[in-house]
Amino acid sequence: MPVKQISVSLENVPGKLSEVSEYLGENGINIIALSVADTADISAIRFVANDPEKATNVLKSHGYSIKITDVLAVETPNHPGGLNAVLKPLKEVSINVNYLYTCLGTGEKTVLIVGVDKMEEAIQVLKKNWVHMYDEELYRL
Repeated sequence: MPVKQISVSLENVPGKLSEVSEYLGENGINIIALSVADTADISAIRFVANDPEKATNVLKSHGYSIKITDVLAVETPNHPGGLNAVLKPLKEVSINVNYLYTCLGTGEKTVLIVGVDKMEEAIQVLKKNWVHMYDEELYRL
């Protein structure tokens, strides 16, 4: 059930993220979820695209170093405490959430991208707890 996350390190200067977005857009690639974190010199970009293979090829052709990681895409109830529907089952079996971020514009649903330390165990425990997880269907949202 995992989806593919693309990670890119960018020089932390104006226009670099726009450049990545432009290359992807020119090739018909949509960014579904995006996380940007910066340090003094580098911006760490994590994103999920509607066509991860094509996105990877486009960015590599422009000289970017890419890392591909499996992540979970989980639907989260949109009410106070709803996030715990995902976090609590993971906590109960000692699965660490390394990071999470939201999808862009998925309509009425809140979909989170979640990086965990034990992927297969996380999938099993979330299934047991009736958490809806997206696979490649996420790429069509």
